[in-house]
Amino acid sequence: MLDGIHDGLLYPTDEERATLRRIPDKIPWNAYLIAIVELAERFSFYGSSVVFTNFIQQPLPPGSHTGAAGLNGQPGALNMGQRASTGLTTFYQFWCYVTPLLGAYIADTYWGRFKTICVAVAIALVGHIILVIAAIPGIIDHQSAIGAFCVALIVMGFGTGLFKANISPLVAEQYRRTKLFVITTKSGEKVIVDPLLTVSRIYMYFYLFINIGALIGQISMTYAEKFVGFYLAFTLPTLVFLFCPIVLLIGRNRYIRSPPTGSVLASAFRLWRFAARGKWSLNPVKMYKNFNAPGFWENAKPSKQTAETKPAWMTFDDQWVDEVQRGVKACGVFCWFPIYWLTYNQLNNNLVSQAGEMSTHGLPNDVLSNLDPFALILLIPIFDLFFYPGLRRMGIDFTALRKITAGFMTGAAAMVWASVVQHYVYKASPCGYHASDCQAPDVSPLNVWIQTGSYILIAISEILASITGLEYAFTKAPKNMRSLVMSIFLFMSAVSAALGEAFVSLSADPLLVWNYAVMGVLSFVVGCIFWWSVKDLDAKEDELNNLAEGRFGKYDAKEGATENTKS
Repeated sequence: MLDGIHDGLLYPTDEERATLRRIPDKIPWNAYLIAIVELAERFSFYGSSVVFTNFIQQPLPPGSHTGAAGLNGQPGALNMGQRASTGLTTFYQFWCYVTPLLGAYIADTYWGRFKTICVAVAIALVGHIILVIAAIPGIIDHQSAIGAFCVALIVMGFGTGLFKANISPLVAEQYRRTKLFVITTKSGEKVIVDPLLTVSRIYMYFYLFINIGALIGQISMTYAEKFVGFYLAFTLPTLVFLFCPIVLLIGRNRYIRSPPTGSVLASAFRLWRFAARGKWSLNPVKMYKNFNAPGFWENAKPSKQTAETKPAWMTFDDQWVDEVQRGVKACGVFCWFPIYWLTYNQLNNNLVSQAGEMSTHGLPNDVLSNLDPFALILLIPIFDLFFYPGLRRMGIDFTALRKITAGFMTGAAAMVWASVVQHYVYKASPCGYHASDCQAPDVSPLNVWIQTGSYILIAISEILASITGLEYAFTKAPKNMRSLVMSIFLFMSAVSAALGEAFVSLSADPLLVWNYAVMGVLSFVVGCIFWWSVKDLDAKEDELNNLAEGRFGKYDAKEGATENTKS
């Protein structure tokens, strides 16, 4: 059947599926346009948040009314200490990743992804303006700055959450092919173009754009706070953020959009509740087995119901049930991610503070965190063009779940590096195990660049775990629940931020060695348990990726039609 998307393509035989090498397709230009919106938003997000630690933790430098401290001084403003800094930045992280749940619900049910993104941009812009007000000379040196700053965090986080739930699915939806097809390369090699690899490539370069924005924003704003003041470090990201509505407006007629489909979440919940009938038990082991039994979802399919037992809300086909089952399995995978994010979150506060305890030789202490996006900008093309294709040529199937497991392990290695560095900081610091009490230039003589290993290892772990998580959320969700499943993946960062609050007591001298060591051990142990729990699911990867597309709406099983939409 002609659909305007797959017309004229040559599909592979079973033998070709088993023997031919697979490659990704070209990325559509619409995806790059959306990636530019994400670049501007991430510039503003990271450009402003990179200076939060100094803004909250450190006092105003003597004689300064902007927070600037010059070449060898330490910029600051609110003088609330490291624990308050860690607490507020962790709250902001939590808030930014809770609100995507609401953004996803609104998009999937009422507005669609594009309109929700536009509203989110407007809300976040208001938050940026309040943030600038908090840093204006005359306000920054009064207690009122704390209130304005906290309001800005809430408003910006709300807008960011609505934005994040929908921008990631929207960029991948610009690629419309869903079936494998065969082509012959210029070298004469016959290969299979795999839409799944194409989605993976889209998210690789989407993440590249994220980190270009983050790198430029973070470097420029750390120097802005150090030499001019926090008002400039918050104003410039606000100006760059204005590119978001401009690019959205320019491309509004070019984007591929999925319309909202009504109460999808309610139907999915009713389906799960219907499948769970008779499966409940006071014995948790028995109930776990019941809920994971092979026929749990099968018995809830419309085709298994009679006219008398089929409820009125069951307006979808069997294939949509399969897609929901796959989405639920994906959400089960995401439940392991909070422990991984604990290692990543050290970038935002504790590693910045660690840099302030070493010799920076004139560099702002928070500029070293830019090694993470810088490493990602270099490593993403290497992984896409050389590492992953090299594995495929060698016949190694480096599946999504295997990548995520490797991400846990490299995250653990990053924490081991940070723990060792912190140990030697304490040994070399004039203040010993209270190294944060020392002020530049009387700090540990260790060169701040020895932190490099932690940042590079975290960057590798992001490629393996974070990018793959975005891909997994998109490819495993029903089409009309992509924002919801993506928001659940993002929500794991909020859970991690909440867990991080439990470790705040370790985020101060003399316990920081234990802080990094605990994070590393947790990441390694949970990574091992994660692989043990998903290895059977990994064996079904191809089966899950090739499910037929379901239908959702007023479905007539006899005629095979629907009045609403394909999922």
